[in-house]
Amino acid sequence: MISKALALMMVLFSLTQGAISDYEDQLSLGGNLFLINRQYMITADYVPEDLVMPNVRRLNSSAMMRKEAAEALEKLFDAAKEEEGYTLVAVSGYRSYQTQKNIYNRRVKNAGQKKADQFVALPGSSEHQLGLAMDVGRRSNTKLKASFGNTPEGHWLAENCYRFGFILRYKKEWEEITGYGYEPWHIRYVGVEHALRIQELNIPFEEYVALLRAAQTSTEQGDGV
Repeated sequence: MISKALALMMVLFSLTQGAISDYEDQLSLGGNLFLINRQYMITADYVPEDLVMPNVRRLNSSAMMRKEAAEALEKLFDAAKEEEGYTLVAVSGYRSYQTQKNIYNRRVKNAGQKKADQFVALPGSSEHQLGLAMDVGRRSNTKLKASFGNTPEGHWLAENCYRFGFILRYKKEWEEITGYGYEPWHIRYVGVEHALRIQELNIPFEEYVALLRAAQTSTEQGDGV
């Protein structure tokens, strides 16, 4: 079996040999690969220009996504239904800065600062504000709990979302890197090409973005691998 270090080098090599410069826009705000977390935050006035409502079963009207991500979500939900008979439900998509602020403050009030910081992003640090994230539930239970990961729908989502350009963003073993607790319901759109790589490497999005930036720097300097 190829070690992770060797696998990373192989990916880095393939990236530097390809059009890595094409990824520059994707890594910037507005791109599918833009990284947002507690260290990299965006301003309160950022709102994606192409938000649409995906044609999927949803809990309420808070399920908008950017157009490309919404179309991919439709294909994902259709496949779950056609292949396994699972009915997935869109629970929460795009959130404004103010909405995220309200959610965070409410969690702090109800559960305390430490618990809030473990599971709720500070306003300006939520992937939901990008319009590229969706919290997913199932028809029989739309509550966002870790137990979703043990359900047939949760297993299917984790194993298949990459096929449609999504990644499972917050795995349990990545908590120290992502800064958030395990969220088997939270998927993030990055595009099929990158989702496949991340799935194969089994690395957090933070590490993948760092890999892309390293490849980009190597290409710009003409160093190769």
